[in-house]
Amino acid sequence: LGLAKIDILYVHDIGRYQHGDAHPGHMKTLRESGYHALRELRAAGTVSAIGIGVNEREVLLEAMEWGEWDAFLLAGRYTLLEQAPLDDLLPKCLAAGTSIVVGGPLNSGILAGRDTWNYAPAPPDVIERVKRIAAICDSHKVPLPAAALQFPLAHKAVAAIIPGPRNADEFCANLDLLAHPIPAALWSDLKQAKLLHPDAPVPENQETIS
Repeated sequence: LGLAKIDILYVHDIGRYQHGDAHPGHMKTLRESGYHALRELRAAGTVSAIGIGVNEREVLLEAMEWGEWDAFLLAGRYTLLEQAPLDDLLPKCLAAGTSIVVGGPLNSGILAGRDTWNYAPAPPDVIERVKRIAAICDSHKVPLPAAALQFPLAHKAVAAIIPGPRNADEFCANLDLLAHPIPAALWSDLKQAKLLHPDAPVPENQETIS
């Protein structure tokens, strides 16, 4: 039957977040051998695309210095709560034609009414920022998770999000949240309050969606 074709093959969780001081050694191995194996698999048609899946944008910026990547899976770093990749990674991805899949658009649950951020209890400053974002969402009668799920998809480099539903009910709820109308004023209010990067692309006005 031959080998099954894989759509995207990610190098998963390489970086300082997972490996600490061992990161440079792992990255050297990827650069000098692993990456070449990935390229061979892509050239042979065994995989359609190659990429890296991590929680830190710094790893992706480093890998872009020496590799040509089709897609990155970046968890928790380009969300309604955090937009630092707008200043470096996302422009580079647009220029290189590298797609971004946003994992953890709800930031481990803090943007969905839970108290976890980065897979651990959220610190006070994160909790306070989320409360301010939620207050603006409430003023426009928009559920916070709806804004959180829709926001990343507005960027041209973002191809998809992975909300990570735990069951079928949460999956269906996410579909409803993705279709929830959001007025343009919500995004402008977030920017005016300095809770959203001033250059962040935002979803088009959805007030007329039925």
